[in-house]
Amino acid sequence: HPTVGETEEEIVRVDVLENQIMDLRMSFIRLCYSPDFEKLKPEFLEQLPGKLRELSRFLGSRTWFVGEKLTFVDFSAYDVLDQLGMFVPGCPELQGNLGQFLQRFEALEKISAYMRSGRFLKTPVFWPTAHWSNTKE
Repeated sequence: HPTVGETEEEIVRVDVLENQIMDLRMSFIRLCYSPDFEKLKPEFLEQLPGKLRELSRFLGSRTWFVGEKLTFVDFSAYDVLDQLGMFVPGCPELQGNLGQFLQRFEALEKISAYMRSGRFLKTPVFWPTAHWSNTKE
């Protein structure tokens, strides 16, 4: 399937990014559902810039994380980066190439059309038992 990469290098990049994104996603989810949310939040926020800088370096000057072709991990990356941008508004690490990535993704014809439709919901991100973004705004 072409969304997993076509060359060996692309497939490796997809595999690496998929795992990095899942690690970031799971750490964010654990934080948001933890009864110790407020206690754990400062440590998460302290570690987040480094994790985002790693993703920024991985993206580099590419259009998409694997290269010039959209892959399934770009969807996962967008989802996590968008949520983190809502969690930390104005996050400096989500400017630059990661911010441009988010803009490119949202500008994709079908994504843009969906986001303009009445079906699109920005929130809630998580279930009601979470300690952040658990209600419709």
